[in-house]
Amino acid sequence: MAKHRIYSMTFASVYPHYVAKAERKGRTKAEVDEIIHWLTGYTKAGLEKVLKAETDFETFFAKSPKLNPARSQIKGVICGVRIEEIEDPLMREIRYLDKLIDELAKGKTMEKILRAPA
Repeated sequence: MAKHRIYSMTFASVYPHYVAKAERKGRTKAEVDEIIHWLTGYTKAGLEKVLKAETDFETFFAKSPKLNPARSQIKGVICGVRIEEIEDPLMREIRYLDKLIDELAKGKTMEKILRAPA
């Protein structure tokens, strides 16, 4: 079976869209970066390195310093698909990030987005 097209897309080609989506709704690039740091463990320098190297999505997630164990708490529908029903682990990781960016754009607080304990 052929890999999904997004796996070979560079993270750097999609990142500006994440930022633009957030900024259109009055949120910031710093908040997008905070979400990425929380989800993947990339530091600011690590994220900049990934962007500069034009790393693809597959490598971006495979080399993530520390995927946050709380990411399994991310539930809901993204692109018409329920996240918890996505079988492909890489696609699930990508959709986790998509969902967090959507929540940011919809005005949720960072505490809720980052699944902080209540």
